[in-house]
Amino acid sequence: MKALVLSGGAGTRLRPITHTSAKQLVPVANKPVLFYGLEAIADARITEVGIVVGDTADEIREAVGDGSRFGIEVTYISQDAPLGLAHAVLIAREFLGDDDFVMYLGDNFIVGGITGLVEEFRAERPEAQILLTQVPNPTSFGVAELDAQGRVVGLEEKPKQPKSDLALVGVYLFTPAIHEAVRSIEPSWRGELEITHAIQWLIDEKRDVRSTTISGYWKDTGNVADMLEVNRSVLETVPPSNEGTVDEDSEIIGRVRIEAGARVSGSRIVGPAIIGAGTVVRDAYIGPFTSVSEDCRIEDSEIEYSIVLRGSSVTGVRRVEASLIGRDVEVTPAPRNPSAHRLVLGDHSKVQISS
Repeated sequence: MKALVLSGGAGTRLRPITHTSAKQLVPVANKPVLFYGLEAIADARITEVGIVVGDTADEIREAVGDGSRFGIEVTYISQDAPLGLAHAVLIAREFLGDDDFVMYLGDNFIVGGITGLVEEFRAERPEAQILLTQVPNPTSFGVAELDAQGRVVGLEEKPKQPKSDLALVGVYLFTPAIHEAVRSIEPSWRGELEITHAIQWLIDEKRDVRSTTISGYWKDTGNVADMLEVNRSVLETVPPSNEGTVDEDSEIIGRVRIEAGARVSGSRIVGPAIIGAGTVVRDAYIGPFTSVSEDCRIEDSEIEYSIVLRGSSVTGVRRVEASLIGRDVEVTPAPRNPSAHRLVLGDHSKVQISS
């Protein structure tokens, strides 16, 4: 069995972060989201992994390499444009061959991994098996309709009037039957080959399509709110440790991980939280559910429920919360005089000013 991991896409909902970085590499608890998926695939005893890449291919290749650090062997598959999930299957035909495979969306996060699902699929081998979960806003997802016996009878992509609240999770398992399906469908109104249409084709052809409804934690980390929520969830499981330096004037409360070379002085850190390697925290407060990456500086400031990426600094700022701060960013107070705001903002930025 093989795995096909989708790591293309523009990540428009995470702009401006994704103007300069792949959305799959934004860290959760100081580890890229993509890495959690690759670890779950390796845990399921799948070693041959194809990664579909687009405009951020170089960054993905640099981060993942040949896959040996995860115990897998990686083949990179270039997708010229994000033309749909079924298109990714189409262009990966040579890699996939006639093997069964799991398709995993690289920006999805599933607590507990996929080992049980893969083992069930290996044992029973339906043509397709999908994961479903109840969501409050099904119009934003692919949605499944089940009959009275729980069989999948229909799928819709982002329906205006959903027939259920069961959304497709970004993990799919297929036999080679899916290749005929993706060749048999036409692009949707979005100009994409939809995987929901391919699975619907299998259903219409009376093939064996099954579903598993999960009650565990799942998130599509496509926007800032979901990134922060996944970060919160993961931090609650991180064991506390201190490999850095904490002076006697500092207070560490709860589940806090301080990585090698980090220095904490005159500060209060309330977990769950992670302080990355080489980061300096001085005269600051870091509150729960905060991940500060490596080589950052948090000084004379307060920050909570946030993610700070590599090489950034927050100095002299009274309060920062529910924020995603990119790499090599400087956050400082505005000068008092003249009474004006000076802004340098990238495309699609969102700014809140209190005055």
